[in-house]
Amino acid sequence: MNINTREIKSFFYSQYFSDGLRISAGILLPSLVLLEFNLFDLGLTLSLGALCICVIDNPGPVTHKRNSMGVGNLCLFVVAAITGFARLNIFTLGLEITAFSFLFSMFTVYGNRAASVGTSSLLIMIFMMDKALPASGVLAYSATILAGGVWYMIFSLVFFGIRPYRAAQQTLGESVSDIAKFLRIKADFYIPEKDIDENYRKLVSQQIQVSQHQDAVREMVFKSRLLVRESTGASRLLVLTFVDLVDMYEQIMATHYDYSHIREKYEGTGILNEIARILHHMADELDDIAYIVLSNTRHRHMKDFNVELEKLKLKIDDIDKNNLETSHLVLKKILINLRTLSESINNIYNYYNSKAALKSTEVRGDVEYSQFVTHQDYAPHIFFDNLTLGSSAFKHALRVSLVCLIGFITAKTVAQGHHSYWVLLTIIVILKPGFSLSKQRNYQRLIGTIGGGAIGIMILSFIPNTTAQFIFLMVFMIGAYSFQRLNYVVSVIFMTPYVLILFKFLGVGLLNVAQERILDTLIGSSIALIASYIIFPTWEFEQIQETLRDVIVANINYLVTIAESLSGKTTDTTRYKLARKEVYVKSANLSATFERMTSEPKSKQRKIKEVHKFVVLNHILSSYIANIASGLIKKETQQLHPEALKLVKKSISVLNEINKKLHGENIEFNIGKSIINIDTEKAEPSAEDNLLKEQLGFINKISYDIAKVTDNILQ
Repeated sequence: MNINTREIKSFFYSQYFSDGLRISAGILLPSLVLLEFNLFDLGLTLSLGALCICVIDNPGPVTHKRNSMGVGNLCLFVVAAITGFARLNIFTLGLEITAFSFLFSMFTVYGNRAASVGTSSLLIMIFMMDKALPASGVLAYSATILAGGVWYMIFSLVFFGIRPYRAAQQTLGESVSDIAKFLRIKADFYIPEKDIDENYRKLVSQQIQVSQHQDAVREMVFKSRLLVRESTGASRLLVLTFVDLVDMYEQIMATHYDYSHIREKYEGTGILNEIARILHHMADELDDIAYIVLSNTRHRHMKDFNVELEKLKLKIDDIDKNNLETSHLVLKKILINLRTLSESINNIYNYYNSKAALKSTEVRGDVEYSQFVTHQDYAPHIFFDNLTLGSSAFKHALRVSLVCLIGFITAKTVAQGHHSYWVLLTIIVILKPGFSLSKQRNYQRLIGTIGGGAIGIMILSFIPNTTAQFIFLMVFMIGAYSFQRLNYVVSVIFMTPYVLILFKFLGVGLLNVAQERILDTLIGSSIALIASYIIFPTWEFEQIQETLRDVIVANINYLVTIAESLSGKTTDTTRYKLARKEVYVKSANLSATFERMTSEPKSKQRKIKEVHKFVVLNHILSSYIANIASGLIKKETQQLHPEALKLVKKSISVLNEINKKLHGENIEFNIGKSIINIDTEKAEPSAEDNLLKEQLGFINKISYDIAKVTDNILQ
């Protein structure tokens, strides 16, 4: 299948498009149905409630959706009613906007889903502030909005009840696609012409995407009793695929070596380009699997890598024969990694094409899957503990509160249009806890609004047919909600003409609305950008120590699993996989922090080169640990390696010293001192032992390099 065609089809099978259809239908249906009964105004009010609640309808387990949308509906009614009464006096309205902006922005302390409940509440406050209602009609109108919110909640839950596995399936397919992209970037390290530093930038950026999607799959699969406990074919398929996918990701991470050294040593042999070519072909197969998972189809043929790997083996053997002075074990290890990767791809492929393979494979009982997902605590003390200027959530809530008050005053004095609430709406959408995210969202909103406004004006000017305009409205609406998590610029480009066409149907002047929307967006964007720079700004470097410490602690715990294996102990599978997961998650967080740092003003980018070096060294470190761990942990009987164990303990000691400098606690582990001092009467060490010691020595060197970089960052 043509790659471009497959990408387009994959989008239409994805959760993004599915979300767009569901949200659009949930919002439009009340208005369209009641239009037939000449109750369009009532339909619009119901649609308004649905519009606010759809913000909470994020990917996740159905129980979480139900609970959060239930709380959201309660907030919806309360905020709508309070705003309806508060707007009767401009001073009480200003006070309410200030207080509620702070309160609901503080919901971020309880995670993303709670934050979306806060956003939903702020949206209805903004939509209600210009709604001309008498005091006697406020409660009835608020109840109607609540009915719209409840309608959307029921509609969404029924939607997922019909196909309970579909959302998890879509998220899993997108996760496979992310790993395929990650593998392609890894393959480029073996191409001598590719710049290594630039490739590392791409790699750490893609690592963020991989981590985010894996977290989403974990939440969808392991927090759902339906998926974990049921033994249906669909649930087994999802769990088995994801478990194997994470193991495969470790294997891809493990294919890490000193690329500069490898290029220098083997560039003239042509072997490196051959390795890169095979890896790219494997990435293509992963893309095929991603499409199979997304589209819920079967694929008749999978590429047999055995032939290519045998040819690669012969080339490695030739290099070995022609150059006996040096060891070429590193090439053989790469070959082993490629074989393992090929087997992993084949296993996942067989789950979708062979019922026998699915039935014969057991969901692993030695892993406690519930431990792999984070459990959000909603205790009240968390909210109150964050009421301090040391909390980034508190500073963000204060900033939003003050900026919304400024926006409200501006809307009532400067931007006195019919829809001046757009100023506040822009502020709420743009302002994020960090400057870089606010800046990025700001530019995206401006570009999308101007571009979408131009598209909307052209359609309404040159296509007068109302049926055609309504079709465009539906297409733009679906597009806006389909791209809201995928590409915000595209989402706003779709949203602006959809709003303009909607207002045209409501009888509001086209050019006036377009001009007002663009002007209000410019005003709101300007206020938000200036405020994020001067009102309680949060710069990434101020919080970098905590991020660095988390990464160091995760790597220490990962190394401890290696130390236990080298000491002859059998490592608990769940504990090992939890340590591995923590490294990947914390490393992705570090990469995301670095990316945000690069978007901040130059004057605020402190130690940017050193932080980038830390990010790269951390990736190398965790890759080498994965390289060793993946081989050691899988052995049924563990062998004692006293000399190698000394190197691991040395590395752990260095990382513990770094942790102390970052104000972390020393991580103790006990494997028995007597083991270290054993004198093993052993013959000449094997090539495998030498490679193990060489890799552990490199880990030790990387640990010291990280220590030096950390010292430079802390200076």
